[in-house]
Amino acid sequence: MRRLVLIVALAGLALFFWNSTIRAEEMTTKIKVLLITGDDVDVHPWKETTAAVRKILVDSGKFDVQVSEDLTPLESDKGLNAYDVLVLNRFNRKAPLSDAAKKNLLDFVRGDKGFFVQHLASASFSDWDDFGKLCGRHWVMGKSGHGPRNVFTAKIADEKHPITACLKGFQVDDELYAKLQGAEPINVLIETYSDWSKKTEPLVFWLPYGQGRVVHNAFGHDAKAIATPEVTTIIARGVEWAATGKVAN
Repeated sequence: MRRLVLIVALAGLALFFWNSTIRAEEMTTKIKVLLITGDDVDVHPWKETTAAVRKILVDSGKFDVQVSEDLTPLESDKGLNAYDVLVLNRFNRKAPLSDAAKKNLLDFVRGDKGFFVQHLASASFSDWDDFGKLCGRHWVMGKSGHGPRNVFTAKIADEKHPITACLKGFQVDDELYAKLQGAEPINVLIETYSDWSKKTEPLVFWLPYGQGRVVHNAFGHDAKAIATPEVTTIIARGVEWAATGKVAN
């Protein structure tokens, strides 16, 4: 009898340590983020916004963030696939993108990975149609635009999605992007009416791409705009959801 009790106790102790190890591994496994930045128009302080986005992700405790100030990581499919999600905080104006890099990016997202598009990043690669489709809606010079930066009220279009759950309409001091181009079906999370375009404009939305997920966030002209609490929440949740398809508590 004593031997049986001892065996049961040892089995219970082993199970306890096994469960503890699993929980510890789950807690220490972070979402691997590649944040690409390094180019933008002069009025966009990309170093400032990159630092702000990185801080949001790191401070959440959920992400391991690597920053690249050029497009080199896109040239290696194996290197790119080491990440769970790509965050593009860069309006690429100068650096060319090879055909291999283009394929790597599209294959990365198709393969159950995430892509998070930040502010003017959707204007990149204007001669590459598939990039515009990947973004869902994209900024086109001469067609897209915004009125003067001001304080406006953003409205929650989907209160049930994990990115916007429990969020309410909020005020933000930012540029209100309008007339983004594209015909791909998108799922709008946040929107508001633009006096410039005279239409209700999508500001945060998502779309599937193959087995992967794209989240497009039009907020974020500078660190002040990004510091809006709701925008901070959108960035943290949006990157997590793009990477995993869920937002953990």
